[in-house]
Amino acid sequence: MEGMASTALWKRTLPHKAKDSRTRTAAVVCAGFCAFLTLFAPQPLLPMLSATFHASAAAVSLVVTASTVAVALAAPLAGTIADRLGRKRTIVPAAFLLVVPTLLAATAHTLGQLVFWRFWQGVFTPGIFAVTIAYINEEWEAGAGEAVASYVTGTVLGGFCGRMVAAVVAAHFSWQWAFVALAILNALGGIAIWRWLPPGKHFARARPGSSTIRPMLRHLRNPRLMATYAVAFCVMFTLLATFTYINFYLAAPPFHLGTEALAALFVVYLVGAVITPFAGRTIDQLGHRPALIIAFAGGILGVLLTLVYSVPVVMLGLAICCTGVFIANSAGSSYVGVVAREARAAAVGLYVTFYYMGGSFGSALPGRFWIHGGWPACVALVAGVQVLTIAIALVFWRN
Repeated sequence: MEGMASTALWKRTLPHKAKDSRTRTAAVVCAGFCAFLTLFAPQPLLPMLSATFHASAAAVSLVVTASTVAVALAAPLAGTIADRLGRKRTIVPAAFLLVVPTLLAATAHTLGQLVFWRFWQGVFTPGIFAVTIAYINEEWEAGAGEAVASYVTGTVLGGFCGRMVAAVVAAHFSWQWAFVALAILNALGGIAIWRWLPPGKHFARARPGSSTIRPMLRHLRNPRLMATYAVAFCVMFTLLATFTYINFYLAAPPFHLGTEALAALFVVYLVGAVITPFAGRTIDQLGHRPALIIAFAGGILGVLLTLVYSVPVVMLGLAICCTGVFIANSAGSSYVGVVAREARAAAVGLYVTFYYMGGSFGSALPGRFWIHGGWPACVALVAGVQVLTIAIALVFWRN
């Protein structure tokens, strides 16, 4: 009888655990979706905003830059807060707070006001995605790489949907209603995270009065963590460098692609969203270093394919390139949890800071290469950075 009772209990418990696991993973995907829904959403709106505010392209680009700069500045602070308050107690409020500046952006009457509210969007964003990675590294007893890959899929879907929703709503109504629509989606995502994300069971609260600077300094003195931060820098560098200057390349002869066709380039993000979760299993099975090497080896091939004067081949190359970036980011962000033995949220916050610092350089430095050598020079730069990333992983990462 005792054995029969145990068997019955096991049969009831197993589906319940599987359901809890699916719900927890869905919450992580929603967190990634919300974090990146608004971050790059204004990109297709920049020409419209330039005409509305009578501003130059350089000036209106601050609408995007303001958020990325704020993310880099706020990421370590978000990690510190999460180490004190807890993971869910940081993620859920950040998701709801992000709704406020998104709504207020719709009330902006000047470019300066819009840039101001976009900055605050960036301030609240790390409270979602930086802390979610720390949550995964603590709460997943097995398969953390696959969980991080699922989270990255959420970020990809959020980034793609944010751009498309903003473009469609702005085209049919106005850019103000685009921000309202994004705020509504963010609020719905915040509710889903609140309902689905279970409280952390393995969270170790930082002691009151303990210094938050010392753990960060120890992170910065850790060679493997510093190598991981360098990887983060290079990963975002290659993504922004590729998808910023490819637009100039495809708008020129022999392609002559228009604005709508250029906007469709981000469809290749969906390829990465499909492939990345399966790559998470590769991270768990082979290790972080082999996964990153395979990802960026494919990325080099992808960026080289863009040199072929054929739109389908260029699209294939971009799909391979961005998929490699997403897998490399999954490997790098999950490797932080392996190397960091304390203050993991702060460690992930530093990872995010270096990640977006790389994005800032990736959108600026290739401009010099473009002036002197066009797209082939940019391709050489991107491929060189990817080779450097592989070398860093080979030297400093250990399974």
